[in-house]
Amino acid sequence: MIDKVVTSGTFSLDGGTWEVDNNVWLVGDAREVVVIDAAHDARAIADRVGGRAVKAIVCTHGHNDHINAAQELAGLTGAPPIRLHPADQVLWEQVYGDAVAYQPLADGEKLAVGGISLEVLHTPGHAPGAVCLRAPDLCAVFSGDTLFKGGPGATGRSYSSFETIIESIRERLLTLPAETVVHTGHGDSTSIRAEAPHLEEWIKRGH
Repeated sequence: MIDKVVTSGTFSLDGGTWEVDNNVWLVGDAREVVVIDAAHDARAIADRVGGRAVKAIVCTHGHNDHINAAQELAGLTGAPPIRLHPADQVLWEQVYGDAVAYQPLADGEKLAVGGISLEVLHTPGHAPGAVCLRAPDLCAVFSGDTLFKGGPGATGRSYSSFETIIESIRERLLTLPAETVVHTGHGDSTSIRAEAPHLEEWIKRGH
């Protein structure tokens, strides 16, 4: 079961602030879910969770618009510690300082929820600790801001790298089965089949 809540708020980095809509993904079954990217509105996310147990709140990266509702959501749902790749510590601290702890995610780690396995793929580039979550049972990958419909995530701000995100997409995502559906952090979903032919075009455009 895959469910989605779209929440709205702001993304702030390097002195700029932008209005954004975020996809918050819920993966699991009628009893339990994992929440991917608790953004902006903890109450709206908790309402969609309903009476289900939250097995984990996973952040695909540490930008404020992907983590700013995580602490409140954990309080509302009684979820275990928030999960984040430790390479995004500096971004986490911009939102929470050292007042809120998280449990580190590791590349290759597998999270189990409702009979579904979510595999952590470390895909740096948009942020140093960016991860995607692959669900082979659902033929899906939750890409955060690493891969979108039409190209890679933005790399023009602090702690990002175009060359690194291209390598992550080439090595970790485009090697997945072509039919894999890509559920993104913002905007519409896509597929590996739809995006794979455009890699060289993105490289030329990025340079």
